[in-house]
Amino acid sequence: MKMFSLIGARSVVSRLEPEEKRTFRLHLIYQSIEGIILGVLALNEFVFLKSLQGSSYQVGILFQMSVIVFLFLVIFNELRKRIRNRKLLIRTAALVTRLPFIVLLFFPTEPQAYISDQIYHYIFLAIFFIYYLGNIIILPAINVMLKVNYRHENFGKLYAYTTSVNKLIMLLVTFLYGMFLDLDFYAFRYAFPLIAVLGIISLFILSGIDITKANVISSEGSVWESVKLSVRRMYSILKENKPYRDFELGFMGYGLAFMMTSPVINIFLNDGLGLNYSSVAFYKNAYNVIAIVLLLFTGNWLGRMDPRKFAAFTFLSLGLHVLFMMLAEYFTASFNVGQVRISVALIVSYLFYGYFAGTMVLLWNIGSAYFCRPEEADDYQSNHLFLTGVRSTLAPILGVFLYEMIGFTWTFTVGIAFSFISVVIMLRSYRNQRLNNVTA
Repeated sequence: MKMFSLIGARSVVSRLEPEEKRTFRLHLIYQSIEGIILGVLALNEFVFLKSLQGSSYQVGILFQMSVIVFLFLVIFNELRKRIRNRKLLIRTAALVTRLPFIVLLFFPTEPQAYISDQIYHYIFLAIFFIYYLGNIIILPAINVMLKVNYRHENFGKLYAYTTSVNKLIMLLVTFLYGMFLDLDFYAFRYAFPLIAVLGIISLFILSGIDITKANVISSEGSVWESVKLSVRRMYSILKENKPYRDFELGFMGYGLAFMMTSPVINIFLNDGLGLNYSSVAFYKNAYNVIAIVLLLFTGNWLGRMDPRKFAAFTFLSLGLHVLFMMLAEYFTASFNVGQVRISVALIVSYLFYGYFAGTMVLLWNIGSAYFCRPEEADDYQSNHLFLTGVRSTLAPILGVFLYEMIGFTWTFTVGIAFSFISVVIMLRSYRNQRLNNVTA
């Protein structure tokens, strides 16, 4: 499989223009290093529950912070476009948002310390809030960097290749990290400072991609005027581009489903099923294997398929993942392989999540760019990320609240319903546009 991926990548890379090759090389190195970081972060919420003794609501907040930071894009998007030295901006973000991880090296190794004093929970949450703030700079920058340097026909393919390498590395790191955590519940104290250093290195490398073709707007006017301009630009995009508006409406339903169920699933794996770190790492790796295989093809699929049709299958797979996750409480057939508990229902659940992961990584990161001109890619992705922040203000905490009030089953049922609603929205939008094109 890996050999097939490399052969396909080499075939495409050999036909690239010089600037495309340089961009691909730098992005590939960045994605490789980020794979190590994401491999550690894959168990982050489970670490917070199991090692730091965090509460269910704090886990909801931890997940929420990863997306609520995108609300700041309404302020920062216009300011970011005024900055001419984008390389310096990315490198500054690397230092400011990654260095705080070093503080975790000084966390205690006694469970009673976390039970008796909540200060460690708050410090942990604050560090990750700072870390996630970097995404409002980094994610739009990546989108426009790639869009202005890749030809349209290569955009999805090359992104898929680098992402497959990212996930291969992530898979290995998650597996090893889970084993270390079972041996030492406080291994995170060493893992997080390590990824602080790696995160800085990866972003310094990413900043080497040429971004001079991206738009730089005038620095005249106040910050408040910039915010108003940013809001008007976001509103104008949604008002005038109906296919994109439908795309984001479908994402709203999916986002509510995903954000409501994600923190609850981590609670379910710990409190409902009593899994250890090795078991959780096994399931996360299992879906990543499927995602890696799919990434050999999904870049081509997204290039040839309307993003809304592509999204409908992605959202459906999420709903089925949550459905079989819910059934794991009732269909308890399982067996042990070493320290790993193999549950039949969870295997099916993560098969669907593997498809979801292999398609959503493209859809969420670059799907918006298919609705605009290359130089508008950062605006459209900023809009997409801001709307992600909007739904995050409610969904994660609502999911935990529903779990506390009505339990796992009904919380998962609400998430499944939102997933299926988003599928209907995507398919109706796609069908209506096709009918309009035929009758035009």
